[in-house]
Amino acid sequence: MEQKFEGIPKSDIRVDGSKLVRTEVVNDWGSLLQWVITQNGKQIAAYNARPSLSVIHDLKSPGEYQAHLQMWKYVDYKKNPQGEFINSKFVEVSEKVKFTV
Repeated sequence: MEQKFEGIPKSDIRVDGSKLVRTEVVNDWGSLLQWVITQNGKQIAAYNARPSLSVIHDLKSPGEYQAHLQMWKYVDYKKNPQGEFINSKFVEVSEKVKFTV
């Protein structure tokens, strides 16, 4: 069965203290959905976003962070010699929000 990518997935997100909150995903493809947290442009954490509309991050180090949602867009299993997917990839499905710990 072939996966269909109809529409562009989109969710609105916000930060509520140590909780990341999302709306239901519009045009959801049903694939892996994850919260991604970055600091200084580098990914430092990822959390499964499928089980609920919110997650509590476990960041303890003071600083400024960004969070957003990504969804896996599976096209095929082709990989390069380093074992990285060539055609399949994560796509952003929300805006990035900044927060401070």
